[in-house]
Formats: sequence, structure tokens, C-alpha cells
Amino acid sequence: MNRPISAELIEEHNAAHADILAEDYDALARKLARSGVDIDAIKDRVAGFTVAVPSWGAGRGGTRFAKFPIPGEPTNIHEKLEDCSVINQLSRLTPRVSPHFPWDKVSDYQALRDEAAALGLGWDAVNSNTFQDQVGLAHSYANGSLAAQDAGARAQAVEHNIECIEIGRQLGSSDLTVWVGDGTNFPGQQDFTRSLDRYLEAASQIYAALPDDWRMLLEHKMFEPAFYSTVISDWGSSFLAAQELGPKAKCLVDLGHHAPNVNIEQIVARLHRFGKLGGFHFNDSKYGDDDLDSGSINPHQLFLVFNELAEAEANPRGEFRPSYMIDQSHNVTDPIESMLSSAETIAQCFVKASLVDRVSLHDAQERNDTMMAFQALRRAYNIDVAPILARARVEAGGVYDMLAVYRQSRYRDRKAQERKPVGLGAGIV
Repeated sequence: MNRPISAELIEEHNAAHADILAEDYDALARKLARSGVDIDAIKDRVAGFTVAVPSWGAGRGGTRFAKFPIPGEPTNIHEKLEDCSVINQLSRLTPRVSPHFPWDKVSDYQALRDEAAALGLGWDAVNSNTFQDQVGLAHSYANGSLAAQDAGARAQAVEHNIECIEIGRQLGSSDLTVWVGDGTNFPGQQDFTRSLDRYLEAASQIYAALPDDWRMLLEHKMFEPAFYSTVISDWGSSFLAAQELGPKAKCLVDLGHHAPNVNIEQIVARLHRFGKLGGFHFNDSKYGDDDLDSGSINPHQLFLVFNELAEAEANPRGEFRPSYMIDQSHNVTDPIESMLSSAETIAQCFVKASLVDRVSLHDAQERNDTMMAFQALRRAYNIDVAPILARARVEAGGVYDMLAVYRQSRYRDRKAQERKPVGLGAGIV
């Protein structure tokens, strides 16, 4: 297996911190034992937890105004895979990559699958792109794709999604994520009902092409690029579309794709209740669809989302197989560092949700004891679970301090000497 970070560096770092980790882990073990919690059992749960990284997230994201690339940024899917392998090598949390087409197109997908495997990576959901025009397209998506008035544009968008399914089959994926930017910027621009009907008719053609074991993950977004209306704008629209398409259609929740202060954790519970919870794109938001690093603004909300997921796992309504992926725009940081940090934050919230005393929580809920129900959650949230994550990482071959080892490796500096520079990106001005 190809290892972009020196094994010797990792071993030396872990050895230097072994005593500290043992001391912290043992102290936490004693604390948890007082509540009847076996720390090793929790650590074993962490060992089975993973989150995918997006291929596009390996590069510097642009703002609506400009893109500011950094030296050593990846310029193709092969370099993206190499960067993604660094994240997984250090964190041991991100063994899958979610590709985006046509951005990540190659001529030989079996070779790409083998290349990823050599780096210790597999493939997650494939993502289609009908929200921007590509060179050589017969029809423009300027006025929509799956919901466009132009039948040719709709057919072209359907064909592209079916092509993504075929690529995914070759890569070993089993999910297709469909997000469209279709919508309007002016009242009266489109008829709301007819545009949704066109979306559903086109989406049903994609659904019909799904292999038996595949899922179609419908992603909603309140606004952008359309600022007056969006065809699949919220979880209700997504749920109704998934319900109409069939059992293989599920709803994908992007944490940034909601109005400010929306109760996302309640949405999670609702979608699970009706068997339509498909997965998550993890990020964070301050004002709108900001695509900030996961948990950087509201880690407590992320914990509450995982609390609902823990409830869902304990009380499944049919299949419980949510797809987890990081989806962020790294405008001012090294993308590798941001995804390392986010993967750890996501795993922290997963662990804290696993530590909730559900017997006490449910008892307080049934007795209408509001404060004790809240405290059951707060006690788990306040626990520093870093020693559990670090022990699980180290035992899996990862590192104690991910950012320290990454910086010490000078990986980005080395790539800056090897890779072609990324050109300046234009924004909307």
C-alpha cells in the first residue's frame, strides 16, 4: 500500500506520546466506569465509524468572488486521491472518497479503482453535475436541468446521471447523489407545480436505471444559485420527491442547506421515522449555506444530530444505513488540515452521542422532567472524548496528533515542488 506520510515519522510521534495517551485514557476509563460505561466498548464503536471525504474538497474552494489557490493544491483526480489518502492515513476515519463528474472523469475507471485501493481508499456516493455547463454540451443548463422547460436539457441531464451510475458501478459505489440548482430569481419566472412535475418525471428515469442494490440520494438546498425559489428547496420537498420515486430514493441532509435556526436534528428524526433518511453532508454555517468546517460554529448542534442518529440506530425503521460525508469549502485553510479537523469533530460527536445514558434520558422524558432530560444530554456532551479517539486512531495505524504530524511531514511543501500550480479562479465580479 502506498503511504504518503513516512511510517517512521508516525511511529516516532506515537511512541513519544504513548505515556501521555495511556495516562489520559486510563483516567477517562475510570471516570466512565463510575457510570457503568466500558471505555473499550466505546473505543470499538469508534473503530467501526467512518466518514467519506469529497474529491473536490481536497482543493481550495472558491468564494462567490474569487478563488485563492495554495501551492501544492491538486489539479486532477489522481492528485486528489493522494491528498485524501493522507487524511485517512493520519485519521483512520476516512477510507472512502466521493467523486464528482464530469470533474473527475478518466478513461479507465477500473485503473482508477485500483489506484485508490493501492492508497487504501474505496469509493463512496458518486455525484452528478448539471448545475453548470461543460465544454461540448448540446444544451445549456442556464434555465435548469432536470426541471428545465427545454426537453433537450432534461434529457441531457438524465443521460449524465445514468452515466454517473455506470461509472459508479465500475468504481464499486452503490449510491448516486443528485443535487440540482434548478430554480428561479424572479416571481413568475416559472410555474412552481409544472417545474416540480418536470423534475419528478426526469428523476424517475434516473431512478429506473438504478441497480437493485443502489440508492438515489436527493439533496435539497434552500437557495443558491437560484435566489427566489429552488425546485427541491427543503426536506419536505425532498421527502415528497423520494416518496414518489420509490423505496430506493432517500433524502440527503446537508447541514448548511437550511434557513438559519432550523431544527436540523428534528428533521433527522422525521426522515428516519418515515424510512427516508439517506445520509449527510457535514459542514457548518453561520449565516446561510456557508460550507464552513464541521462543528466550527455550532458543535452542540452536530452532537444533537448524532443523538438523533443514535436513537434511530437503536430503534431502526427498516434499513439504517446513513451515508456520511464531509462537504466543505476551504477558502482560507489547507484543505487537508480542515478535513482532518472536521473528521475528528464529527467522530467526537458520534462518541458523545454513544455516551448518552439513554435509560435516564427516556425515563426523564416519560416523567416530563425537562431538566433531567436535558442534563442526560449535557453530561455526555461535556465529556472530553479525545483520549478514546486518539487510542482508536493509534491502534488502527493513525497518529496521536494529526495536525502536528501532517505539518512535520511537510507534505504540502513537497507537493508544491511536484505539482503544476492551480490558476487563479474568477468569482462573480
